[in-house]
Amino acid sequence: MSNATTHHHAAAAKRGSMPLILALGLAAMVVSMAQTQVIPILSLLGTDLHSGSAGVSWVTTATLLSAAVFTPLLGRVGDQYGKKRTLLAVLVVMVIGSVLAAATTSLGLLIVARVLQGSATAIFPLGLSIIRDEVPQEKLHGAMALVSSTLAFGSGLSLVVTGLLTQGAHPDYHSVFWFSTAVSVLALVAVFFVVPDGGHRSGGRIDFLGATTLAAFLVLLLLGISQGHTWGWSSDRIIGCFVGAVVMAAVWVLVELKVASPLVDMRMFVHRQVAFTNISGLFVGFASFAQFIGISYLVQVPKQFAGYGFGASVLRASVEYLLPSALIALAAAPVGGILVRRIGARHTLAVGSLIGAGGFAWLAWGHGSTPNVIIAGMLAGIAIAFGYATMPALIASSVPVEQTGIANGINSISRSVGSSIASAVVTSLLASKVISGLPAGFPPLPAESQFTTSFAIAAVALLLTIAVALFGLTRNPAPHSAVVAGNTPAEVTDQAEAAANA
Repeated sequence: MSNATTHHHAAAAKRGSMPLILALGLAAMVVSMAQTQVIPILSLLGTDLHSGSAGVSWVTTATLLSAAVFTPLLGRVGDQYGKKRTLLAVLVVMVIGSVLAAATTSLGLLIVARVLQGSATAIFPLGLSIIRDEVPQEKLHGAMALVSSTLAFGSGLSLVVTGLLTQGAHPDYHSVFWFSTAVSVLALVAVFFVVPDGGHRSGGRIDFLGATTLAAFLVLLLLGISQGHTWGWSSDRIIGCFVGAVVMAAVWVLVELKVASPLVDMRMFVHRQVAFTNISGLFVGFASFAQFIGISYLVQVPKQFAGYGFGASVLRASVEYLLPSALIALAAAPVGGILVRRIGARHTLAVGSLIGAGGFAWLAWGHGSTPNVIIAGMLAGIAIAFGYATMPALIASSVPVEQTGIANGINSISRSVGSSIASAVVTSLLASKVISGLPAGFPPLPAESQFTTSFAIAAVALLLTIAVALFGLTRNPAPHSAVVAGNTPAEVTDQAEAAANA
């Protein structure tokens, strides 16, 4: 290891990494809270803003599409020009978006605000890049696991807070976004004072053409997935989105192969370890959202009419049924980090996925009692925590330092695509077969078999993750093209040693 690198890591160890991890964990929590905070209040937004479900759905879709556009771009900007300043800029945009959402009574402006909030998804890969720069190697996997765990915890906390703030006879959605503003400001202050302005900067020009074509591909893909149920899966618009996504994917690849300084080095993108990590991200993202949306819908079904379910309110669904899995994920993440060091990232991913597959199987065929749903949901939460703990370690062991941000950004997008697919699949399944003979004017309720199918599909996704971990991921990955990317021989050796340890 070079003297400069040794001195830097010694300084980081002397400063202590826990305040840094806590600050970046808080910032990452902002990401997950922004993604889930509006889901319990969509019907309230429709009533207050005088809009139908199709219009209100853009409150969530806008954030998803914004994340697809900005996450890889800002991850690369951080790699090139400084991660702390990029992270601070993103948090400032998040605060502006939250204030606009809290102050507006217009659906159009709320959608604009949600676009601004969607850029916050870039916080997570930026945070992981900073950790890789600042935390000593022996603490790296544990630090990444802890920051990753705040994603699952933030999702659960956001649901509970939203439920609490919108209780009563006259619920006000503005309070939800004011809470988001407060947390975002707190994260901004913590990052400003705690995170050092250091780390590797590659410099160079931003590949705007590559960023634009990648954004077009992701927007068309995610738009087709997210709006399929609303527009109709066989409609011209959905088919056009998917065809356009295929075309833009091809254009993006051609652009990246031609430009001098591509946004994404295609050798990194098709590198076996990175590619299979992104596939596992797709499956884990699917399982994560299938757990959330499946349990949330299931427990709110009134048993007196459907013959199953628990008739829970939004608040009870969040606190009693979903929060335990978020808390166990927070507790399981450090265990995942320890296992990454002891048995390796791919075996940790396989173990977590096996636990989660068992949890989803339990949900599929044993969801008749509250304890069963809670415990099975906690098993799924462990799987999500282990998945989030392992993927940053797999990425870090496979790419040069200057590509950490963009690589983790692409991995974040793969999880978002998985979540979007889960939302589309579960929503379509629940709507495709409903109970007949309900009272006039009563909203349709899905047949119980549709929940069984949804949870079974999620179990299969995690079984496929096991296969990816054991047979797709390699035992001792080596960083691709490290010398070509500009690393010194000593740094190449460091990365290879880190990869072997992972």
